[in-house]
Amino acid sequence: MTDAAIDPAAEFDFVGGQVQPSWPPLIEGFARASAATAERAGVRRDVAYGPHPRQVFDFVPAKGAPRAVVVHLHPGWWQMRDKALFRFMGDRFADLGCDTVLPNYPLAPDASIAEITEAVRAIVPAVRAEAQARLGHVPPIVASGHSAGAHLAVELALTDPAEWGLTTSPIAAVLALSGVYELSRLVGTSLNRALKLDSETARAASPVHRAAHAPCPALFAVGGMETPAFVAQSRGMAAAWEAAGRAAPLIVSEGADHFTLLERFMDPADPLGRGVADLIDGVA
Repeated sequence: MTDAAIDPAAEFDFVGGQVQPSWPPLIEGFARASAATAERAGVRRDVAYGPHPRQVFDFVPAKGAPRAVVVHLHPGWWQMRDKALFRFMGDRFADLGCDTVLPNYPLAPDASIAEITEAVRAIVPAVRAEAQARLGHVPPIVASGHSAGAHLAVELALTDPAEWGLTTSPIAAVLALSGVYELSRLVGTSLNRALKLDSETARAASPVHRAAHAPCPALFAVGGMETPAFVAQSRGMAAAWEAAGRAAPLIVSEGADHFTLLERFMDPADPLGRGVADLIDGVA
């Protein structure tokens, strides 16, 4: 991809217009909090769930007997970042009585979005087998993610359960934070240097077009300070999910951006914090 192929409006909507000067110290804080989480009793790191070197997950246990297990997928435009930076989110899920599994996954440009999605699907049988061995049963599974991870969480819910040898979806709910669900405009951005999407592969990787198969309730959230195009992604996905007959409340968190949205998630008194608790309560 050459710079001449970049659409300036799309580049602003999905790249430049999203970036905030507050991010570096905020992300440093995430790293410190996640390092503290890693020292908690029962936390496990780098458990393999597939043959690829990045098919490994961290595990953060619930406080008390788990009533659900959350699979939370990290952000990074399918091409960067690591689960270790977001372990701290397991503390909030632990307070809600959930075990948390935080997978890494293959990254672009070494893997296409289709290949990344397929690799992530291997986390579900791994989680089910681990829970069965440890607990004697499999709690409800909540597919959760942020940004690119939100896209992958939705893809887990839309996976044909026959791919896992099941007759019904094992995903009980979806938590999708500031995701991208219609990928066509990414073709005209600098992100596509690594993603290598064209119009056909972008549509195939866009779960908004397959929401009629939604098997469970979902909660979609996005920061009110994000670009209108990013907010529209969550609005469109929530509307498509509801059109399939599934509950899909949308929270536009006013004053939050793409990463301060996670601070709202961590606050039990915030509308997003309360919405997450309601989602868990509805399936656990």
